[in-house]
Amino acid sequence: MKLKIGYLELGTNLCLSPLAGYTNLPFRRTVREIGGCGLATTDLVNARSLLENNRRALELVATSPDDRPWAVQLFGAVPSEMRDASKKCEDFGANSVDINMGCPVRKVCKVGGGSAMMTELGKTANLVKGMVDAVKIPITAKMRLGWDEKNLTAPDLAKALEEAGVSAIFVHGRTRQQGFSGRVSLEGIAAVVASVKVPVIGNGDVTTPEGAKRMMEETGCAGVSVGRGAFLNPWIFRATAHYLETGKLMAEPDFEERVRVMNRHLDRNIDFFGEERGCVLFRKVIPWYARRFGPSSEFKKAAVRISKRADYEKALGEYRVWRKQFLDEKGELLEKFAPSKLEAVFAGDGPLERSEIPVPKGPVENW
Repeated sequence: MKLKIGYLELGTNLCLSPLAGYTNLPFRRTVREIGGCGLATTDLVNARSLLENNRRALELVATSPDDRPWAVQLFGAVPSEMRDASKKCEDFGANSVDINMGCPVRKVCKVGGGSAMMTELGKTANLVKGMVDAVKIPITAKMRLGWDEKNLTAPDLAKALEEAGVSAIFVHGRTRQQGFSGRVSLEGIAAVVASVKVPVIGNGDVTTPEGAKRMMEETGCAGVSVGRGAFLNPWIFRATAHYLETGKLMAEPDFEERVRVMNRHLDRNIDFFGEERGCVLFRKVIPWYARRFGPSSEFKKAAVRISKRADYEKALGEYRVWRKQFLDEKGELLEKFAPSKLEAVFAGDGPLERSEIPVPKGPVENW
């Protein structure tokens, strides 16, 4: 299924959500190579830092020819800074700019960005209109359902933003107060869908093709955006696109395919960040891949110590030997050690009912 955001036509209605500290260029390129991702958004970028050409901000918006179409997610509360940062993103070649109204982390909210923008609708709408009027590319917004259960402002905010000219709305089905705890509210997402005519893309705890389809069917949303589920399973976009088109599930990638993609991801990390920094940053990525390897405790212990490619290759080689004790004569994991048994919470429609998907460590540890 395709999706149109303003004049931007996406190949699928499946999007990679911004995830602080994780959705950098190496990961976006890795997901795109696998296939099925219609739009990928950068890590959230401070508008003022971008205007000041801060090294970290410029690193966050870095892209490449195979990273298309791409959106930059901005956060900030000063209208002139958000407007000028949007123009700068357009000059960089971004296909869209997304406004972060959903990040519940304290350092974002305390400056009036993120979820704090949901509490002052008129002020926020004026800020957005300034951005819309300043650029030709689509402006979108990412929001939560509200500040807390007593302040479910998302439908009203969505209407105000539509009037201000946004081309689409991404909505995470939790409140700011919830962080990543509790259940995603499909009813809450549906209320946003009913309040506007622009496309609404649902988000929250989708880790399977069935979960994505269920979210769309029960909310009426035009597409699905996946964050943590994409780190758990970078193949989710290709698998979901196939499932929505054919009604059939693709076979799960085997161990060697998962290792191949993990290796490619590391290669890109090293190319982008340099060997030492690329390997150190990859320490937090390896456990996500390893969750689907079956028993992997020895590999994860070694992963937190890698500082160069040779360390990684040594750890992977030793893990292959250690892992053999859990394999049958055909080299397949014994059934009792299969990931589907170890992580039953992610099976079927579970992701939309439970909230045990890991919250990444690092910049979002207080979300």
